[in-house]
Amino acid sequence: MNKKLGYSIALLLALGAPFVGYPVLLMKLLCFSLFACAFNLLIGFTGLLSFGHAAFFGAAGYVAGNALKNWGLPFELSLTVAVLAGTAIGLVMGGLAIRRQGIYFSMITLALAQMVYFGALRFTDFSGGEDGLQGVPRGRLLGMVDLGNDLTMYYVVLAIAIAGFALIVRTVHSPFGQVLKAIKENEPRAISLGYDVDKYKLAAFVLSASLAALAGATKTIVLGFETLTDVHWSMSGLVILMTLVGGMGTLAGPIIGAILIISLENKLGDFGTMMTGLTGMEWFTTLGEAVGLVTGLIFVTCVLLFRKGIVGEILSRHR
Repeated sequence: MNKKLGYSIALLLALGAPFVGYPVLLMKLLCFSLFACAFNLLIGFTGLLSFGHAAFFGAAGYVAGNALKNWGLPFELSLTVAVLAGTAIGLVMGGLAIRRQGIYFSMITLALAQMVYFGALRFTDFSGGEDGLQGVPRGRLLGMVDLGNDLTMYYVVLAIAIAGFALIVRTVHSPFGQVLKAIKENEPRAISLGYDVDKYKLAAFVLSASLAALAGATKTIVLGFETLTDVHWSMSGLVILMTLVGGMGTLAGPIIGAILIISLENKLGDFGTMMTGLTGMEWFTTLGEAVGLVTGLIFVTCVLLFRKGIVGEILSRHR
């Protein structure tokens, strides 16, 4: 009952948010929340630390942008093609990486993701190179609804994010999800029970990649551009930070972490300007350039004081 009430309150807040906030920023928060939840499915419930999720996030963004801008595909088909591209990359990367464990698994995903990054850097006809892919149109939903309107687009993105989150919740609470938890807790015992753990790991990896691709493609359509930042290794680090700060292994934690980190990136400069006006201290104007420092301090604080993340600590103390 408490979970249903929490989900209902969150849904009501999300439905009313664009009337009090900037819709484009809210859509960006939804996309990164879905991205963090997709990553959490892999690390929080399967125990696999990937340093390569930026590859799915960014590659799908490039595919969606080209599909809408250069290939003339409709909105729905562009999203589908982008997700399929991310799924294919996830299948290849996962098939190679799951043969190793621990830090070796993480390093392989990082190396493969960097190959995707250098591919985007070199194939300028597809990605735009260092200039990025600009002027991506939003298109029309079902050929009728104009997505150029921010309010309309917000509710489409909200529906996509809810569908992705619902799929994650269903997966976690399914027999498949229980096997993933067993693999995370005690892989040798799962093997002794007769489970083919490599197949389960690969399935979880591909599903996580697909949802990350959905988030990346949606973000590109919302913002109208795609850059190398989304395929760089730092994006993989950013989603790890979101998940750890919010609460790894919890359903709501990655959402809280994504909202906190992305809000800081976008609003810290405005906060510094406001503090300068209130205190007269010019130092506060430099806050906008010190986002990395502030997020680093938040990460260190969470590691020292909230080892399970914000939501994880709250749930632990509540129990």
